[in-house]
Amino acid sequence: MHYTLRLAAAMCFIGHGAFGIITKPIWCNYFAVFGVGHDMAYRLMPVVGSIDISMGVIMLFYPIRAIAGWLVIWGTITASLRPLSGEPFAEFIERAGNFGAPLALLLVSGGVKQSLRGWFTPINPNIDAEAKTMKQVITCLRIVVFLLLLGHGWLNIIEKKALLGQYSSLGFSNPATTAHVAGTFEMLAACTVLIRPIRPVLLAFLIWKAGSELFYPRYEIFEWVERGGSYGAILAFWFALKPTAVATGLRPQYAA
Repeated sequence: MHYTLRLAAAMCFIGHGAFGIITKPIWCNYFAVFGVGHDMAYRLMPVVGSIDISMGVIMLFYPIRAIAGWLVIWGTITASLRPLSGEPFAEFIERAGNFGAPLALLLVSGGVKQSLRGWFTPINPNIDAEAKTMKQVITCLRIVVFLLLLGHGWLNIIEKKALLGQYSSLGFSNPATTAHVAGTFEMLAACTVLIRPIRPVLLAFLIWKAGSELFYPRYEIFEWVERGGSYGAILAFWFALKPTAVATGLRPQYAA
């Protein structure tokens, strides 16, 4: 779980940073929320992108607790900018993995540190979380996976333009119908995760999401990498559902 969530956090940083380096035009809308003009936004994008990529590389090789904590805040802010700039609220919850994965990483690594010094110590991958802490991790991941599946399904139902373009590029003759079918499936999947998550079904959801998001019409690899938090959260949740109730005192289907 540690390495899964750590890689997921790094992917979020690196994928998001790549869009800053290539100056993705839609970012101008998000800078505008803070009153930053078009020209200044384009000058700031590479700076933001470089910082994000640097944070991601540090997470890969020397994971500092403060960086994971910053990604929780930064991931929440960047996801919030979408509805604040006029996009559907589903865009926010669909990115729950961006801030949920690093939050789960902090929890599984011993929780939030109260001392300032503790925030700047490396995260120990060998720490054994207590049963109480694991319950918190599982609850966190359960909510995160529910939200990201619900959000993506919602975007399909309302026929997000980029998703319709994706289905058209794959050869579907009626992309709107395809979006409705995919959205219904994903929203039902979200409810399944919330009501009673099952490991084989969860693995199927992971394959579906990671596979279906490989075909964005533009910036395919960057889009996929940035969504590493979503894939990492689902995979970490799958690990968390291992039947080791004797060791943790939890019910078998929710033990970690």
